[in-house]
This record gives sequence, structure tokens and C-alpha cells, in this order.
Amino acid sequence: MGSNDHYPEEKPVHRVAVDPFWMDQTPVTNRQFRAFVEATGYSTFAEIPPRAEDYPGALPRMLKAGSLVFTPPQGIVDMNQPLSWWDFSFGANWRRPLGRNSTNRGLDDHPVVHVTYQDAEAYAKWAGKDLPTEAEWEFAARGGLEDQEFAWGDELHPGGKPTANTWQGHFPLHNQKLDGYERTSPVNAFPPNGYGLYDMIGNVWEWTGDWYVARHPTDEAKACCVPQNPRGPRMEDSIDPRDTARIPRKVLKGGSHLCAPNYCQRYRPAARHPEPVDTSTSHVGFRCIVRRP
Repeated sequence: MGSNDHYPEEKPVHRVAVDPFWMDQTPVTNRQFRAFVEATGYSTFAEIPPRAEDYPGALPRMLKAGSLVFTPPQGIVDMNQPLSWWDFSFGANWRRPLGRNSTNRGLDDHPVVHVTYQDAEAYAKWAGKDLPTEAEWEFAARGGLEDQEFAWGDELHPGGKPTANTWQGHFPLHNQKLDGYERTSPVNAFPPNGYGLYDMIGNVWEWTGDWYVARHPTDEAKACCVPQNPRGPRMEDSIDPRDTARIPRKVLKGGSHLCAPNYCQRYRPAARHPEPVDTSTSHVGFRCIVRRP
């Protein structure tokens, strides 16, 4: 698990063990999530206006229901300023992935997006399943391969052909769309990995159940001690000290259609990223597991 060759938060490489489990072949789709909403009347986080007391200092005009939508900038931007290409769009949610005037009609087989951790957890409970731990997710993503960069081998585009929905070109200005997609894609549009799982890399980031810290625990790197079913750090350790609202963060895995060679090369099983539990975006979804008794 992990990598010593890329981003600091992926270090160190270490061995872990996980008990048997079954994993959904694909991320949860709009069709599947719609069945959940129709059965339960559930409202996602992005459909509920935020409360001022939960966000100290927030501008009153921003306290409206909505979500973050990727919006390509008009010109060259500072790559250290992600808000240059993210727009908090009022009315954006899983039904309206690009904002108030959009629709997910025709996207039944695309992954559901604009879901927070709470939304993903609610669906999993309704379905009689769980969200995977980071270790379970990474084990599944590797598809039986050891020490390989990607879920399919060591080449990003084997034979020159994209094998996942990622960004080809210079992010965030120009997407060549060599994989055929500008945003999300149907969950079975690309070949599965060695375990028969689709979209473990690219398309949408996926929630895991583990709290995030910016490095794997160093004691798990010891060859003498292989952790069994590791669960990550404590919730309080996941809070970014710069965050005045003190929102805890979970680990995302898998990268998305916005990962590019020049930005966020996280289309690899070892890659990981923090996401505040109250944040939904147009490139984050999830899938579920069932742990074997």
C-alpha cells in the first residue's frame, strides 16, 4: 500500500492485510441513487441551505443550497489557486450536475456526483452495505497487481490508448478528450481491472470511510508488523488547522476525469486526497462493499 515515488501523502510504502469482502463492480450510478431517493425521500447535503452557525464568517449571500462545479477558466491561471476553476453553483446537486439549469437526463449510467460523505453513507446503509476503508479500496483497485503504477500496469496509456476517463491535455485550459469524454462517462465505458471492477481509476473520486492525515502512519511501515484491516487516524487528526470551521476530512481515492499529467497525477491506486465531509463536487462519487462474515 502507498508509494514512495509521487506525492508526500502517499508515503511510506507498507504492507497491510484486509479480510475478504465483495465490492460493487462500478461506482453508484444516477439510476441507483435515484432509486434510493425515491424509496426514502432523502435530500442530499447540496439540496439543503447551510446554516450560518456552522460556517463562521460566511457571507449571507453564500448561504444557499448548492455545490462545487468545475468551470474551465477563460485564460491562464495560477495552478496553486483551485478556486480559479471551481465555482460554487447555487442549485447544483446530483439532479442538476452543472447547476440550476442543467439536468442529469441521459446520464443514468454515469456515476452520481455532488454527494457528501454523509450522502454516500446514507445510501450504503439503505443498500445494506458499507463504504470501503482506504486499505480495502486500494487493495481492490490494484486488481491483483503488485508494485505497478496504475490499475492495469506501468503505462498510463498502454498502446497509446486511454484506459480510464482522465484529462488529456493541459489542465485546466484544454482537454483533448482522447478518451471521448469531457466530464463523467458511463461507469462501464473502460475495461475493468483484474478483479472485474470498473472505474477504479478516473471518472470520479470515491469516498472511503477513513479519516485523512497527510502521510501513512510510519509504524505501519515496519516489516515485522502487518496491520490487519487498518482504519486510519482519529477524526480530530483529520481537521486542517487552517480551517476556521474545523470540518473533518475523509480520504478520497482513484482520481477523476480532471486528473492530468500537468496537474493532480492521482490516477493511481496509491494516490489519495483529503475531502471535507461537508463538501460535494461535480467530480466526487462513491461505491460500496459488503464485508464477508
